Amino acid sequence: MKGRVAVVTGATRGIGFEIAGELAARGATVMACSRHLASAEKAAGKIGKNAHAGAVDISSTASVRDFVKKAVKDFGAIDILVNNAGYPFDRKAWYKQFHETTDEEANAVIEVDLKGTFRMTRAVIPIMVKKKGGVIISISSTPAIAGHTEGAPYTLAKAGIIAMTKHVALEYGRDNVRAYTLALGNIATDATFHSMTEKERMAAAQENAMKRWGAPREVARVAASVAGDDFSFATGNTIVVDGGAVFL
Repeated sequence: MKGRVAVVTGATRGIGFEIAGELAARGATVMACSRHLASAEKAAGKIGKNAHAGAVDISSTASVRDFVKKAVKDFGAIDILVNNAGYPFDRKAWYKQFHETTDEEANAVIEVDLKGTFRMTRAVIPIMVKKKGGVIISISSTPAIAGHTEGAPYTLAKAGIIAMTKHVALEYGRDNVRAYTLALGNIATDATFHSMTEKERMAAAQENAMKRWGAPREVARVAASVAGDDFSFATGNTIVVDGGAVFL
């Protein structure tokens, strides 16, 4: 990863923080991003070597444009983009049935998870095309593949991310721009694991073949591997990281 510049959105905690740390540990110059600069600075400080703070609101086209422009000015390029930032877990909206979901609830998730990923991806593609290479990794979820009985807006948004990845991979493969989606199962982050009751956590652990929750660090290792040259002749893939619950 030495000599490569990576941008990780939603990098102040959980999966994003671990991905930023793993990329930095492997030698990449990493911009750990958050909507709030102070939070990003705190995360970059914890990561240490090779980590820098970045402030970007992916729900704002202007913020994304200004951030990418500054990143290229400061570091010369963006070689790796990890679209990890997402809408916060909303327990009330999550447990509503599909027909009970309001426009406002659906739009809130789609605006960040899907359209935010679109904004960031759209902004970095010209930079990668000009350099003749780059990697875009977007975080999705297994309900986007297999469906679910809860969290309809989340499922819709994450399914769109998988479609976007395939489109980008096909359209920009000639420019050596690779795109991937990581479809995650139950990963023990603060946003999910600690928002559940003990009974709910135990039930979720039984959903996969390994009978446990995944760790954010395990996702980070997959992301870092995909971002490297070991995947140089693979693109457009949806890589399932769920302990063996959903199979493609």
